Amino acid sequence: MKRLRHSLAILLLLLVLISCRADLIDIEQDFKNGDYAETIDQLGAYLFFHITDVKALHMRARSYEELGQFTEAKADYERIIDLSPEYGLAYAGLGKIAFEAKDYKNAELYFLRAATFEENNFEILYMIGRAQLMNEKYRTAEEFLRMAKDLNPEFGKVHFYIGMTLAFQGDALGAAAAFNSYVRYEPDHLTGRYNRGFALMRAGYLDWALEDFDAVLKASPDHWDAMAKKGHCLQQMGEPEGCTLLTRAATNGSVYAQAVEGICS
Repeated sequence: MKRLRHSLAILLLLLVLISCRADLIDIEQDFKNGDYAETIDQLGAYLFFHITDVKALHMRARSYEELGQFTEAKADYERIIDLSPEYGLAYAGLGKIAFEAKDYKNAELYFLRAATFEENNFEILYMIGRAQLMNEKYRTAEEFLRMAKDLNPEFGKVHFYIGMTLAFQGDALGAAAAFNSYVRYEPDHLTGRYNRGFALMRAGYLDWALEDFDAVLKASPDHWDAMAKKGHCLQQMGEPEGCTLLTRAATNGSVYAQAVEGICS
């Protein structure tokens, strides 16, 4: 009788484990489908019985993150690190939260910590570069972004940010080449030209920026932000037409034009 009870207990335990595994597969499918609220709800019950399952905690943290619930996401990431201090993706999650909050110094530190455990992770290397760019560490930002580019050379924005690092280092030709690569890989060509123009403008290459804004306006004459930035370029170059364009863009709702229109007063 004891042997029978023991066998039944083992069978019951196996059935529970199989059921939980099946439940987790269903939850993962909800996550992949973008059903983040449902994922969080289901994981609440799952984690009640599996409180140390770091992968389940990570899935819930990512779901919170997708819904913009950063306080809850941060708590889960910190719980993961308590349970598994070498779980690099948890540090990366904290880095993304800090980056969203414009806390670029802490974002950089979190991403660097993540990279010690996830050495060849494209997203982590890419975000280190972006954080260091915001922290004005242009040379090392370039190095990390180039490592990211080697892992995913067709990801357009990595070329964009490499171009920014080169522009701020005064390498005009290198920046232009990187921005050209960005436009080549950017799926929306018009958006690529507009973003490249804005980047060139910020870096002080006004003539090159004007070429991009003109191309955007030729294809889309009511692109008021492109008109605003073209006007700003011309105003900085001492051309009277610049203020006319800024006023027109501001009248048509360009927030950028409205913010800088005062320079024409």
